[in-house]
Amino acid sequence: MVKPLVIRGGRLIDPHNRVNAIRDLILRDGRVAEVSEKAPAIEGARVVDATGRWVLPGLIDLHVHLREPGEEGKETILTGSRAAVAGGFTAVVAMPNTRPVNDNRLVTRYILGRAKEAGLCDVFPAGAISKGLKGEEMAEIGELAAAGCRCITDDGMPVMNAGLLRRVFLYARAFNLPVMLHEEDLNLSVHGAITEGVRATRLGLMPIPGSAEVSMVARDLAIAEETKARVHLAHLSCEGSVRFLREAKRRGVNVTAEATPHHFTLTDAAVEGYDTHAKMNPPLRQMEDLKAIRDALADGTIDAIATDHAPHGVLDKDVEFDKASNGIVGLETALPLALEMVQQGVLSRERVVELLTIGPAKAFGLPGGHLGAGAPANVTVVDPEAKWTVNARSFFSKGRNTPFQGRSVTGKVTHTIVGGRVVFEEGRVAENLE
Repeated sequence: MVKPLVIRGGRLIDPHNRVNAIRDLILRDGRVAEVSEKAPAIEGARVVDATGRWVLPGLIDLHVHLREPGEEGKETILTGSRAAVAGGFTAVVAMPNTRPVNDNRLVTRYILGRAKEAGLCDVFPAGAISKGLKGEEMAEIGELAAAGCRCITDDGMPVMNAGLLRRVFLYARAFNLPVMLHEEDLNLSVHGAITEGVRATRLGLMPIPGSAEVSMVARDLAIAEETKARVHLAHLSCEGSVRFLREAKRRGVNVTAEATPHHFTLTDAAVEGYDTHAKMNPPLRQMEDLKAIRDALADGTIDAIATDHAPHGVLDKDVEFDKASNGIVGLETALPLALEMVQQGVLSRERVVELLTIGPAKAFGLPGGHLGAGAPANVTVVDPEAKWTVNARSFFSKGRNTPFQGRSVTGKVTHTIVGGRVVFEEGRVAENLE
């Protein structure tokens, strides 16, 4: 039985319920019991003093690679969950590119079972669109939905077959499942390593044109509009993609989208010196693309910030640039990187919280995202003034592949609470707490 928990004196920021004020929060029986100006003393309750801190709905990440089953050397559901709660995330959506692929109920149930054993954050599995992520035959979408998958996606593999994708849209609609899409025309991006431009030419690396992403966004939005499917565009990186997305939303297409911290923080300048920690897919783009992503986050065109947390081993990155694996870890750095946009006047703090909480919750129909009475007792407490330096060696994730090593940031998670239980506190995870 979890004791009642009172979080006192913090600035509660809950965009969904339009709260931004000093409030006390009472959590009881796994739910938000009350928000008040001054909570009464409750016998037997634990009290967390949040004076000078922000009290937020638990952060939600729609795009995480936990690597289990099959690549436990890179990450496990336990270590990924530790990284999540250390970064303030109370819920994550686990991508299906495991080994074996999560294209059937057995793998889905395994993931859910391992997440329950870890006992830290909520893990929502994503099922595959196609069997084996091969883009040839539709996976058993109804079976995946019944087993507990909250979306379907082929993750880093685009669905090149438009006919298959249209059938998937129609079938997923029957289960009200969002279809998450990695937008990349492989015929345009083949052998590419970084975004097309002067830097690719100077470094002698094969380029990936923006049209590889933009053309697929245009195609898929047209099919989504026709089929009225729920579509979610993963890790957008191009100005042209934002333009098509904005226009589609104006027409009423049922589409949501996410952006990653690396795509609104870094440009292709980060790959100088052939830094493989800055190699990802989609690649880091140009300044005009970065600005377009930021504008779309500000005006509501993009609905969520997601990390695309992708841990790799040392040997996956310590090779020639064009042979290195794509991806970076992101769970433990996402919040302070997002808060940089507040410090720079790009976003309000309320908007950043919205993009990390109720935005992703609505996109996939997940519980939480707000702190109204009866909501899940998932809470993130943040010291907004804490200054620290990113040090990959101190990550809870097994992954150390970050281009942000040594970066000075502001804003640090002090407590993460899931189901009314403190699972992270002042740098320690639940296994080390009483």
